[in-house]
Amino acid sequence: MGSGIRFDRVSVAYDGNTVLDSLDLTVEPGEVMALLGPSGSGKTTALRAVAGFVRPASGRVFIGDRDVTGLPPHQRGIGMVVQQYALFPHMRVADNVAFGMKAQKVAKGEIPGRVAEALEMTGMAAYARRFPRELSGGQQQRVAIARALAIRPGVLLLDEPLSALDAQLRSGMLAELARLHRELPDVSILYVTHDQVEALTLADRIAVMDRARLRDCGTPQELYRAPRTEFTASFVGNANLLPVTVGSGGVSLGGTELKVDTGGVAAGVTATLCVRPHLVGLGDGPNPLRGEVTEVQWRGATHRLYVDVAGERVKADVRELRTPPAIGDSVTLHFAPDDAVLLSGGVTDG
Repeated sequence: MGSGIRFDRVSVAYDGNTVLDSLDLTVEPGEVMALLGPSGSGKTTALRAVAGFVRPASGRVFIGDRDVTGLPPHQRGIGMVVQQYALFPHMRVADNVAFGMKAQKVAKGEIPGRVAEALEMTGMAAYARRFPRELSGGQQQRVAIARALAIRPGVLLLDEPLSALDAQLRSGMLAELARLHRELPDVSILYVTHDQVEALTLADRIAVMDRARLRDCGTPQELYRAPRTEFTASFVGNANLLPVTVGSGGVSLGGTELKVDTGGVAAGVTATLCVRPHLVGLGDGPNPLRGEVTEVQWRGATHRLYVDVAGERVKADVRELRTPPAIGDSVTLHFAPDDAVLLSGGVTDG
C-alpha cells in the first residue's frame, strides 16, 4: 500500500456548516504529523476524511499516489486507533488483532504469524489468549495498535489515542509510540491530539488547527522557538504574550524599553512580544522587568511566579527557590534579547 498523505484543498461541511476549510497539507512517507488544536478546530474531521468516514464537500485526499477520495475505508490501506480502543469484548486478544486481516481476506495461513508479529512489536505477545476485560487500559490500547499494525498499513491514523489513560500510562505509551515509529520508518502517521506534550514528543512536524483551518505548520522546534502567530505561541507550549510598541531599536512595554530583534517591523506599530516562561529569570539581567508578585506556585523542580509588570501578567518558571518571594513583593525579572520573538499580528488565515 502507498505511504504518505496529501490533502488537496479539502473542505467538509455538515448541514451547511464548514468544519474543515480548504485544507492543503502533505504528510511525507515515514513522517509523523500531529494535528494539534482545540475542540472543534477540524483536526478529527481531517483524520476522518483520510479514513473515509466523511466525504469532502470539495477537494481531494491522496494516500501515496492514489486518489482515495471516493474509496470506502476498507480499500484505503490504513490502520486506525481511536480513543476508546474499540476492541471486541467477546474476542480474545489474538482474535481482535486478526479481525482486520480477515476483513481484508488475508490468506488464512498467513494470519497467525502476522498476529504474533504485531503483538510482539507492541509488547503484548504474552496476552494473546486474554479477553479485553482482563487487560489494563494501557494494555488494551497496545492491542488496538497491534490490530492496526497487523494489516501492514502504509498509513496509521491515531485519534486522541492516549486521552483515556492516566498520566503515568500516557507517558509510557508515548515512549512506546516513539519506539514503534523508529521500527516502522516507512509508515506515515497522522496523530490527532489536543495535548501539546504528545505533539512535541512524537511529531516530526505539527499542523496547528483552529476554527476549521490550518493556521501554522512546522517542526516542533520551529513552532516553539519562533511561532508566527499568537495562537501558535499560546497553543504550542506556554507563553508570555505581551503587548508592546515597536521602536527603532527594540520595543516598549508600559514605558520600559526592551532590546529585541524587531524583524523589520516598522516603528510605531503595536505588536505582541512572545517570551517563554522558562526563559524568564529572576533578578538583575538584560531587559529588566520590574513588578509585583501576584501568585507563587511550587511545581517541584521549579517555582512559577506571576508578576504584574505595567498591568501585564508575566510568568516566570525559575529553579526551585529555598525562599520564594511572597505575594506583594517587588521583584525584577529579565530575559535575553535572543529569547524573545516579536509577533506582528494575531491568528492568521493560514
